[in-house]
Amino acid sequence: MQKIIDCHCHIYPEKIAEKATESIGRFYSLPMAYHGTAAEMIRCREAAGITHSVIFSVATKPSQVRSINTFVAEEVGTFENLCGLGAAHPDSDDIEGDIRNILDLGLKGVKLHPDIQGIAIDDPRCFKIYELCEKHGLLLLLHMGDTRYDFSRPERLVKVLERYPGLRVIGAHFGGWGLWKEAEEILKNHRDFWVDCSSSLAFMSADEALRLIRSYSAERVLFGTDYPMWDFDAELHRFRSLDLTESERQMILWQNAEKLFFGGK
Repeated sequence: MQKIIDCHCHIYPEKIAEKATESIGRFYSLPMAYHGTAAEMIRCREAAGITHSVIFSVATKPSQVRSINTFVAEEVGTFENLCGLGAAHPDSDDIEGDIRNILDLGLKGVKLHPDIQGIAIDDPRCFKIYELCEKHGLLLLLHMGDTRYDFSRPERLVKVLERYPGLRVIGAHFGGWGLWKEAEEILKNHRDFWVDCSSSLAFMSADEALRLIRSYSAERVLFGTDYPMWDFDAELHRFRSLDLTESERQMILWQNAEKLFFGGK
């Protein structure tokens, strides 16, 4: 069976999943394809042929951080073939404790969403999170781009990458949703920087997607669906329609993610 790793999946506890996905839908003015639970995600991904997922949730306030991380770790322990990322919030009174908790839970990194959290990527309040992720080898997955906001513009990330050269960063949505060319020009040559293709392929031509992949290089691109936003089958179809070599396809679908998230060599 073809291994496919989906590197971008938001999940929520059953009791709040519907409310949470509705909130995301309002934020982006989009209908959601799914309801946002891990059980649903597993069932639907398997039907589409996706074998592994990277899961997380975003803390909109500091008081949510520990409970989110416990929940994500529990889901990783409940279901097979999951890797979890932790939540963090720059306004937490105990960022060191939050990061230690992420490490103790066995989570592999941190997910931040500057637009939803309302804090710019290069805001000094974020620096302690970056410092500790760099120190402990935790991956940092950042929502990037959105022409409605200024919090996650690519030029802000450049400052962070220069300040923390050992920080391993994944820029979601090809490094900047709706700002793809701008992101490519200033981010493509940074060491220890990857992008995922989530929530992007439906909004660009196949030629543009192919050009972006080869500009960053296929070794630094990850497949992602942005569950629960988009249909798994549709996202896989868009990706498979790209005129990639088989080697490029395998790197993006699983090999790169295997090394980053699941300990593959």
